[in-house]
Amino acid sequence: MAVMDTILAAASNPNAKAIKSIALGVGAGLGTIGPGIGVGYIFGKVIESVTRQPEMRDEITSIQWLGFALTEAIVFYAFIFGLIAFFLGGS
Repeated sequence: MAVMDTILAAASNPNAKAIKSIALGVGAGLGTIGPGIGVGYIFGKVIESVTRQPEMRDEITSIQWLGFALTEAIVFYAFIFGLIAFFLGGS
């Protein structure tokens, strides 16, 4: 219960808005690490695949953009969830 008391005390703190802003920045930053690694992995594998089979370049490229879009969606989810927690979280 000590952790919950600390959280509640921080929420009633006059500097709660500043604390929430820092938490939003850290959360959004941490939420972009995984997708950043994923995008790098996708493009690395595309380069490797096209090098091995140049005749499949168009098909590989179309699959690459699908993977890129799905991976980048995670960044937006992390940002939106951070904004929801920031604005709808406790006062």
